Amino acid sequence: MAERMLKFTTTPRATPPKRDAAARTGDFHEIYAEFIDAKAAEQASRCSQCGVPFCQTHCPLHNNIPDWLRMTAEGRLQEAYALSQATNSMPEICGRICPQDRLCEGNCVIEQSGHGTVTIGAVEKYLTDKAWEQGWVQPLVAGPDRGQSVGVIGAGPAGLAAAERLREQGYAVTVYDRHDRPGGLLIYGIPGFKLEKDVVARRTQRLADGGIEFRLGFEVGRDATLAELRERHDAVLVATGVYKARDLATPGAGSQGVVAALDYLIAENRRDLGDEVPELADGRLDAAGRNVVVVGGGDTAMDCVRTAIRQGAASVTCLYRRDRANMPGSVREVMNAEEEGVIFEWLAAPRAVTGEAMQAAGVRAARMRLGPPDASGRQSPEEVEGADFDLRADLVIKALGFDPENLPAAFDAPELATTRWGTLKADFRTMATSIPGVFAAGDIVRGASLVVWAIRDGRDAADAIHRHLAAQRSAGALLAAE
Repeated sequence: MAERMLKFTTTPRATPPKRDAAARTGDFHEIYAEFIDAKAAEQASRCSQCGVPFCQTHCPLHNNIPDWLRMTAEGRLQEAYALSQATNSMPEICGRICPQDRLCEGNCVIEQSGHGTVTIGAVEKYLTDKAWEQGWVQPLVAGPDRGQSVGVIGAGPAGLAAAERLREQGYAVTVYDRHDRPGGLLIYGIPGFKLEKDVVARRTQRLADGGIEFRLGFEVGRDATLAELRERHDAVLVATGVYKARDLATPGAGSQGVVAALDYLIAENRRDLGDEVPELADGRLDAAGRNVVVVGGGDTAMDCVRTAIRQGAASVTCLYRRDRANMPGSVREVMNAEEEGVIFEWLAAPRAVTGEAMQAAGVRAARMRLGPPDASGRQSPEEVEGADFDLRADLVIKALGFDPENLPAAFDAPELATTRWGTLKADFRTMATSIPGVFAAGDIVRGASLVVWAIRDGRDAADAIHRHLAAQRSAGALLAAE
């Protein structure tokens, strides 16, 4: 091992080549090239193989990162892939879109020592793409038939991860989703320059080939109530995610030209998938030739500003009320946006959307400063008196985060308990909701979070459902024996 590893003192950190900003802003293809085999081995060999792998403990899935890095450095790629996918239902997707700077890479021991983190995400992506290329990705094989079925509401990462695990455990699984393609925000929310859609499609096709049934264009509450699904299945998992956009609390927020981030991103993703999108055809959700202001500082805001650049906006400005150091979005995504021509107005918050006849023409913004920490320990932004300024904007995109929809009302299930934030009440040990036999996982329980956490929750929920249904089978066997 010593000959292959611990090269962080002699080998500098390197990421896969990135397309030039001028070239990549003309399309929606991914911006990073693949590692070549030698480069992946070289970068994996920088791992220090530390005794306490903080990269692993700070990964929500607790991926066995040091071991598959060692295998990659030694050229044992198929073994490395097998180990990486043992804990992760979608390693090539996490390798592309996880904010590694806040998780595994940000907690890498050699990063703390000043040598630069191991490029864990890039190696993870390389391994799984290599596995698909070489045919190492095995078909989904169902376990011995349990004679029981599970309905999964939501075909996003939590629902897909749960469906896969439940099928492996021998259950009949039906996934219900209101969209016309499975994948949730992986398909419709995340732009192609971060995650090309064929990467998601091959995952979902593997699930369909393994016997998981997808009922698409199916809306719970319209096509069936939750109670009716409960009658069809032995257990139901709610994994809908959170889709309700938070609004601007400013004058003019209802003007024409003020749009929600998810509406904007879904429209462009649909166009990229070949769909006809009226809101783009008539210009409502097209940034071409327009002055765009995106309000917010998370990864969704970064997706919006970079999409607007690719649509041909005249200017794109990101307005964020805190400073760069406190921005919740990925550092990598902020850097990519700056390279592509996005202007960042730090410590600035919208005061009003301006214009005539309820048509947006600009944003009046207040300068902010960071005051004392709030209850969470984060510094609170405060307005600077007399420092307002104006920005031209005929398209204002709200990227302020997401809240849950009112599922008890939508599902015709008033007994479905929620928290004061509108998320479903579920015990994280059992993933059980207030309705017997109904479980919940992902953002609808946790609140808007990361794809990797959704995968973790989906896998945990599948195991909890398996325990619940096994107990039902045992009870049934006892009754039959009496």
